[in-house]
Formats: sequence, C-alpha cells, structure tokens
Amino acid sequence: MQKSLKNSLYLGLAVLSLGTVTVVSTTANAAAKTKVTSDVTLKTAAESRNVEATGTNALYSKPGTVKGAKLVASKTTMKKMANSKKSADYFRAYRVSKTTRGTVYYKMVSMDGKYRGYVYGGRSVKAFAGGIKKAATTKSATMPSNTTMYFKTPGKSNVSWTAPNNTQYKASKVVKDTTTYANDALVVTDAARKTREGSLYYYVTDAAQPEVNGWVYAKGLTTTKPTTDNFNDKTDVKVNLKNADGVVIKTAILSKLDANGGTTSTATGTAVGDSAKKQANDAWGKTVLTGTGYKYASADSSNVSALTNAKTGDTITLIVTKNEVVDTPITFYATTNSSDLSQAATELKAYKEGTTTAASDTVVFPSVSATFSGTKDASFTAGDLVAYLTTSKLNVLDTPNYNKAGSSDKYYTEYTLVSALPGTYGTTTKAFYVASEKTGTSPTSAPVVSGTTGYHTNN
Repeated sequence: MQKSLKNSLYLGLAVLSLGTVTVVSTTANAAAKTKVTSDVTLKTAAESRNVEATGTNALYSKPGTVKGAKLVASKTTMKKMANSKKSADYFRAYRVSKTTRGTVYYKMVSMDGKYRGYVYGGRSVKAFAGGIKKAATTKSATMPSNTTMYFKTPGKSNVSWTAPNNTQYKASKVVKDTTTYANDALVVTDAARKTREGSLYYYVTDAAQPEVNGWVYAKGLTTTKPTTDNFNDKTDVKVNLKNADGVVIKTAILSKLDANGGTTSTATGTAVGDSAKKQANDAWGKTVLTGTGYKYASADSSNVSALTNAKTGDTITLIVTKNEVVDTPITFYATTNSSDLSQAATELKAYKEGTTTAASDTVVFPSVSATFSGTKDASFTAGDLVAYLTTSKLNVLDTPNYNKAGSSDKYYTEYTLVSALPGTYGTTTKAFYVASEKTGTSPTSAPVVSGTTGYHTNN
C-alpha cells in the first residue's frame, strides 16, 4: 500500500510538473507573438501630456509584452516615483502604441530625462490608465499684494525660467544671469506653486527688457527697490538708449569719466564729453545692446552731440536703430537621450533624390512657407524655435523607404522633435530629434507645402 501511495505521489508530481512547464511555454509563446499594430506621436498640447506613474507597472524599452522588451525601471522604482516629492519624477508622454492583444502602451520620458520607455496604459487611447495617470505639475497660487518686484540677489541663481523647473519637459532658463537686470522693476502677472515641492513661483515681466520675462522662484524676488545702481554723479553719466519712437531699449552708465583735458572728474556738472565719446564707441554699444535686436552708431550726429555736451551727473539719450529682419539657419540633430548638446548627438543628413542613398539617417527636409526669421541679434527662446518647427510641421521628419538585408519589408525612420536651443536671430541654432524605425510606406511620398527648404544647414 505504501509502495502504491508512493507511486501515486510520484505520478501526481510529474503531472503537476508537466502542467507547470506547459503554462510557462504558453505564456512565452504568447509574448513572443505579441506585435505592435500602431505607434504614433501624440499631437495634443504638450502640457496636457504631463503624467505621473501609478506604481502598478514597470517601464520597458518596448511595449512590455513585445519580444525584446527590456526593463528600464522596475515596478518598485516606478512606485517610488509615484510617491515622490520631486517634480523631476513626473513624466511627459509623447507616443502611444497598440498591440495585437488590444493593449495600449505610452512612451514617456521623466522630466529630468533620466528614464525613457514604454509603460502599460490600459486598453484605450482616449485616457491615461494602467501604469500612468494625468498629472497637474503646478497649481494656481495667490497673487502677491505688491506686484512690483526686483531680483533679490542679482546673479546666476534664481533666474527666470520658461516654466518652474521640471514642471514641464525641458523647462529652461530664459536668462542665465540677472546681473544686467539688477535695477529693473519686474511686474508679477501670475503665480503658481509646484504641486510636489510646494515651492512658490511668480511669472514676471520686464517692460524695459522683455527678454527676461519668465517664472522666478518667489524667494528670489523682493519688493524692496535697490538703493543704489552704482552710479556716482561726480564721475559718471547715465545713458538711455532709445529707438526713434522714444522707447528706452537699454540703460547704461559711462563711468569714471575724465574732465575734458584733465583727470578723472570728482565734481558734479563737470564737462566730460571727450572721455564720454571715447568710452561710448561702437564696441561698447554692441555689448550693451546684446540680445535686443538694435544697433548703435557712435558717429551718428545726434549721438555725437549728446556725448560732446555730457556732464557728470547727467542722464543723456543716445539713439539706436532696429536691425534688419534676417533668416536663422537651423541644424538638425538626432539624439538618443534628448540632450541639448550637439556633442552628444549626430547631425542628420539631407536626402537628395537621385544623389543620396536612402538610409535611416537621410531625412527629407520638406518645403515650408517661411524660414525662421526675426530681427538680427534679437534673442529668441527655445520655445520660440519649437513653436516655429511645430507650426511649419517640422516637428516630425521622415526618411524615404529603405531596405534591410534579409527582409522584404519596407522601412523608414521617423524623427520626433524633443528639444531646441535658444539663441539670437541670424546665428545658426540647433534642434534635436529622437528616432523611431517603422515598417510600411514612408509619409515622405505625400505632397509637401510649396515654399523654401533654405531653413536647414544639413548637407
């Protein structure tokens, strides 16, 4: 009887073992057969695609059930990010895939760029679900009673941003140093608080120098007007650089001026015209007007007159003129990590029919209705360039179809815009894209807008 019982146990274990093997094999085969049926770029407004992990699903290099998917961030890591108190752990969703199983996966990147991959998103493309949910990275805050403020400690800290850092993907500094704007009155027009950290930010505008407009950490501002602007009325002359309409474009100080024919002045009202003309040369004007789009000519008769008659303690007016409108060339790069540094990216090649062999990096640059242009030497933000590329439908670029050894399928690579650099109009700038290889007919066979292709420098 004991022998019979022992044989029965052995037989039962063998059957159970066989059943277990069968289940594992079936799951593996099912996973191996899962394929992506569609993979498209999300077109809704970028800020509407800010999401956060729910912690229920891991992040993969491909949709998780597709063969070859590698783990990017474990379920444990995603749970920590879901409960994080840091805005850097939010995500921006930018692509959506469907599989033969009817499941949906969203491709996303963390706000700090550390993690990028696909997460399970439910079974519908109409709403985020599964491993992610929509996130409000900021919330409205109460406006201050006094809306006129100044930079508390001018310099490289607490500068203005396109958005509070990490509340939008690739939020960037508008200006990197506020020293130049130390005495400018800033008007607060909006207030927001970072949802996770709770830190307060104000959106400020600078009427005299609008290139500084942006979001500033509230503790980096003060309502106390600076008590000094380093002006010495015994040795210096204040300068307002105005355009033809009388608008002040920039202010400056001519300092430590010599009395005409003598040494450095130490008395208010001393004639210092000779020294003022020498200091306020064309090179000085170019430096003062950097980023404004205006130019100064020291030889202009009105400027010569104002400088010649300058006296210490005076405020004089010098006339500046607006530069001409110029095109700004763009160089397009492919990057694997959304870096804004071209050293970590590869310049794309321009496909030229009849002379270029189609490949994964030979992009068709379509015609557009207008180039990226503006007043020469005036500053533009990364957001300005992104807006131009999006409006011109250059936010997605494709290669022609190409073949791959051992396959009868047609392939093409799609490049999606992820970031751009700020700069000044007329000086070549850069735009960065990430690649996604696809099968099927390339969209480049579709008609393009009539216009110009002179916006890019890629060969």
